[in-house]
Amino acid sequence: MSSMKNFSDHINGNLLSLSTRIVEEVISRLAISLQPGEKEQAIDMYVQFLNYLAEVLDQDSEHRIPPALIEWSRKNAEMVVAKSGKLSLIVVRYPPTRDVFTDVFTDLSEEFGLSVRQNAFIIKRINNLLDASLSETFSAYERLSETKQEGVQKELVKLSAPVVPITDEIVVLPLIGFIDDMRVKHIMDNVIPEIAEKDVHHVIADFSGIATINEHVVHALLQIGGTLRLMGIHVVSAGLRPDLAQTIVNSNIDMSGIDSYATVKQALQSIS
Repeated sequence: MSSMKNFSDHINGNLLSLSTRIVEEVISRLAISLQPGEKEQAIDMYVQFLNYLAEVLDQDSEHRIPPALIEWSRKNAEMVVAKSGKLSLIVVRYPPTRDVFTDVFTDLSEEFGLSVRQNAFIIKRINNLLDASLSETFSAYERLSETKQEGVQKELVKLSAPVVPITDEIVVLPLIGFIDDMRVKHIMDNVIPEIAEKDVHHVIADFSGIATINEHVVHALLQIGGTLRLMGIHVVSAGLRPDLAQTIVNSNIDMSGIDSYATVKQALQSIS
């Protein structure tokens, strides 16, 4: 049996003790304290990592990366994203981890009488695995973060134009925050059909919660108002602040056909 085979078998036979040693030394070098259960989780992760290492040491191709390692790295990223953590929480641990692996496996190489070339081969395999893991973790983190951010953005868009029923015939459409193309599209694609399903007669568009507005958005909102009127719905506006009104005036947009009121309360009184 070759010395490299003995070395690989030793790793497989001591996965837990080696993983515990690596994790404890990384924690010591980083001078960090882990939350309850995190140390055990890290040890379990390195048990899997060392199993991958033992596997590639028996392979002819030094560039072979076990598919399970890629999946393992993705799960690392998922864990961080789920906790709304920063990628740096993972990345910062890689340099000291490399150092610890180098020290631990150099000691083992001496113990098993491996040559300098064999030790260099092992360290190279370790770095290949760590590089592949780090690369996949970066990619997965970016994908997952973008997906999560898109979900948050969609929720914010929904909240930016809620439909508030006042009576069976009247709803208020509060426009909140920054109204951009995405939110205008949400109103066209989702809010208008929701209003249509309610079979209302009056819609009060409340502009008091809008942070800012531009000419393009004004045209889009007027298009929304026109769509509602074509559906036979009476549209009135409320809460147009002086700066918003000035933007409309400067845009040469004719709003004479739309009843406007200072407050929602006044708009309700006019409808009633």
